[in-house]
Amino acid sequence: MIAGAALLGIVAGVCTGYVIQAGRAPTALPSLSQPVVEQAEGEVEPLSAAQDRRVRTDGDLRKLLITRPAGAKDSRVPMGRGGWADLPAYAGNYKDPAATFNDLVDDEFRRAATTSWRVGETYSVRINLVQFRQESKRAALEWAENGRYWAGKEPGTRDWPIPGTGDGNGVAYVHDTPERKPGYLPLYAAEAYAWRGDVCMEIRVYDSKPIPKAKIMDLAERQVGKL
Repeated sequence: MIAGAALLGIVAGVCTGYVIQAGRAPTALPSLSQPVVEQAEGEVEPLSAAQDRRVRTDGDLRKLLITRPAGAKDSRVPMGRGGWADLPAYAGNYKDPAATFNDLVDDEFRRAATTSWRVGETYSVRINLVQFRQESKRAALEWAENGRYWAGKEPGTRDWPIPGTGDGNGVAYVHDTPERKPGYLPLYAAEAYAWRGDVCMEIRVYDSKPIPKAKIMDLAERQVGKL
């Protein structure tokens, strides 16, 4: 009986609420129309390169490469022509050009600006700025990470973050164990990888003697600064 009385009380309360609401005047809804905003006259001034970095990277990418030092000579084996490396030329820089070519196509390769030089008979530098369309993936980040992965797997390798690249976005490597072949001088190497936006930065340095940390870090910091 108590439970039945409680249920009837709830039903009565709900009915009373409906009756009260039905007796009230309807609340007016806000108007769907909005005030008309007049269109501004004139053209919008485009953002400067300082405000929008795409202004720089969509231009002549070669202008973002650091300049070679005074007295440096042309590389014996330059990559590409006129500071540009097309898809076949860039893929040909890898051990498996065919597979790399397919990967670059899948990753929406756009273009690559490149520079290289040598000092003396054994010291050489190559820098690539590889740009991707990035319509479906962050390919610049993935290629920089791929370079860092393989560089870190080399024996006798030391690495340091590149200042100005953020947390883990740029790393420089020095390989203290040289590649040795009979009849040839030992080949020491250093590398650096970083990315900004749709551009992956790659730096490779070779010499017949150990490469100091200061050399690869100087190149990496200056090149990152241009991006």
